[in-house]
Amino acid sequence: MRDKKLYILFLGDVFLSTLAIFIGFFLRFKNLSITDGLSGYDGTRIFLFMIVVIFSSFLFELYSRDRDFGRKEIFARTSIAILLSFVILSVLFYMIPFIMIGRGFLAWSLAIFLFLQYLWHVGYQFCINLPGFAKRVLIIGTGPLAEKIGNIIISTNHNHILSGYLHFAHEPVYVPATSILENTTSLIETVKREKASKIVISLSERRGTLPLKDILSCKLRGIEVLDAPSFYEQLTGKLLIENITPSCFIFSDGFRITPFKNVIKRIFDILFSSIGVIIALPLIPLIALLIKMDSPGPVFFRQVRLGYREKHFVLYKFRTMRQDAEGKTGAVWAEKNDPRITRVGSFLRKTRLDEIPQLYNVLKGDMSFVGPRPERPEFIEKLKDIIPYYSERHYVKPGITGWAQVKYPYGASVEDAIEKLRYDLFYIKHISFFVDLLIVLETIQVVLFGRGGR
Repeated sequence: MRDKKLYILFLGDVFLSTLAIFIGFFLRFKNLSITDGLSGYDGTRIFLFMIVVIFSSFLFELYSRDRDFGRKEIFARTSIAILLSFVILSVLFYMIPFIMIGRGFLAWSLAIFLFLQYLWHVGYQFCINLPGFAKRVLIIGTGPLAEKIGNIIISTNHNHILSGYLHFAHEPVYVPATSILENTTSLIETVKREKASKIVISLSERRGTLPLKDILSCKLRGIEVLDAPSFYEQLTGKLLIENITPSCFIFSDGFRITPFKNVIKRIFDILFSSIGVIIALPLIPLIALLIKMDSPGPVFFRQVRLGYREKHFVLYKFRTMRQDAEGKTGAVWAEKNDPRITRVGSFLRKTRLDEIPQLYNVLKGDMSFVGPRPERPEFIEKLKDIIPYYSERHYVKPGITGWAQVKYPYGASVEDAIEKLRYDLFYIKHISFFVDLLIVLETIQVVLFGRGGR
């Protein structure tokens, strides 16, 4: 899950947040040197300041890999993030007085960070959009796979420019003829002429066609060479399952879930679920009362789902549908504006509050805090027959939230299931503590802005 844009912006903000608190101290206490003042404002306070402003910036998508903000929007988002930081820090200082820093010092530091962060993000956005900073991509192939990769380069903002396509004999042509480059010289000469820094192999059939010597020469000269699935994964954060073979799973650097990773993940699950239960405890009686007042039936909803290694378990949620929701239809996916969903249920689904009881499933060990969405056995049997590698998503525990849940809206069809599987397999390939932490942070965004619920 590497994204250079995210990391560079993030690290820049970490440095600027520390710089802002030092400058803020200097401006607030002009008669003292920064070094002398550090005894009263130690590293703990600096670290807390940094964590809060970075967290607020993350919530307002200032590190998003999929968005290209203008100056006005960057200013609006940085300003709101700073306002949220002020509120969070004020609450923390009220609750834990001994970590408090002066209001004047805090105000100066936040104002300086706002100024520096705005300049940094606008400057970075300007630089990466300069033609000299963009990576030019040469696609080898002109078939359907090459067309797909080319369209992704054109439609996404990841600092890539399509140089063109190279056509080889017996390769079908699906791309615009105007984008096909002359192939009269050697590949290395074409790369030099087009000033390409990346080559993406997207041939429909490689055997007997791929110019291996020329490609090796390009790689040894510093040109990045990728196959289409790897490049697709790099740009989209999901896997191109149509072009995955068993060897991709076997020889890939990812898809390796060790006992150590499982232990760390279980500790993560217990910690975050316990925190979730403590936060949710005051809400549970209120939610239960609203459900009972809104429609007849039980407060909790129980349903059999398929979990780790396709074992059945009972999933718990707050009831969001009528008691007889599937009495006539049987097992069906929830639809947009589904008439079976109650008024309170609609609110619970949009805010994800209906999933609070799943914390019990996590503590029990049936689920993980982060993982693929647990599906019903009736759906899975059908999907396994249609979608290749669908069973592989069950080699990790299902989760309350997950990479697919935060990146794709609620799925209600086979097409949606295919798209979500791309994200699930990407998650399984890159599974780690830090990836789980990133997904939890993105889940907070989803809940706050009410995305994807149905």
